[in-house]
Amino acid sequence: MSIKRVQEPRPRRSLAQHWLRSDKALDSIVKAAECSKNDKILEIGPGTGVLTQRLLSLVESLVAVEIDGKLCELLVKKLGSVENFLLLQGDFLTLDLDSLLLGKKPNKVVANIPYNITGPILEKLLGTISCPNLNPYDLMVLLVQKEVAERLVALPGSRTFGALSVRVQYLAKCEMICTVPAKAFHPAPKVDSAVVRLVPTEIYPKPSDARFLETLVKLGFASKRKMLRNNLQSVVERDRLTQVLEQLEVNPQVRAEDLSVQHWVKLASELKSLCVQSISPPELK
Repeated sequence: MSIKRVQEPRPRRSLAQHWLRSDKALDSIVKAAECSKNDKILEIGPGTGVLTQRLLSLVESLVAVEIDGKLCELLVKKLGSVENFLLLQGDFLTLDLDSLLLGKKPNKVVANIPYNITGPILEKLLGTISCPNLNPYDLMVLLVQKEVAERLVALPGSRTFGALSVRVQYLAKCEMICTVPAKAFHPAPKVDSAVVRLVPTEIYPKPSDARFLETLVKLGFASKRKMLRNNLQSVVERDRLTQVLEQLEVNPQVRAEDLSVQHWVKLASELKSLCVQSISPPELK
């Protein structure tokens, strides 16, 4: 594998660029990806290619998607002659990878993703509760803002457990790998970061109506300080909701963040028959 040394462009604030300089963090990312010679990797936002270079020698192929033209020029100079490397210039959120790769989809994602579009990237990788990715990746190892990582792996009842926790944990097993301090980057961002590993999985039993579950979670977390029976008044009468919660052996005064993903699925299935007889919120029409 031939890698050339070339001068790096300066990070662009408009694209939220921060170059990871920590060997320890890079090693943790690579280890968490559990790479093998059969793996086809997707890297979103390769930047200057420091993570890319570590991965290329371990896998069958790597597809990198980079939006910055100057960085693409750098990567071509550095890695253009490497046989198992393919660079695509463009916005990951709008690229049709299946068409571009002729159906040869990577099986793993390893990336230091732009923090300002973490939510949309997660949705494109995993899908949504009502429309999950039907051809999921084997696993994803992502470097994200520490606060987001804590929400992804949060347990029910914790301060950080929220709608994002439910939506992602419904679709994948989430694991915190390590934290990465701001000083590990150049320039240093204002926040610390963390590496998370997501392994797509399926929840059983499945909800009777996934779209209804998605709406229920959105409404349930609309005001975190309120009890669930107050947030869901537009869906079901408080007394009926109390009865359902008691049937599920859940405290009627529960708040949204106290329910596990499994509880949300059971609650949605129990409430569905009641809700269709009541006034439905706009999301259900």
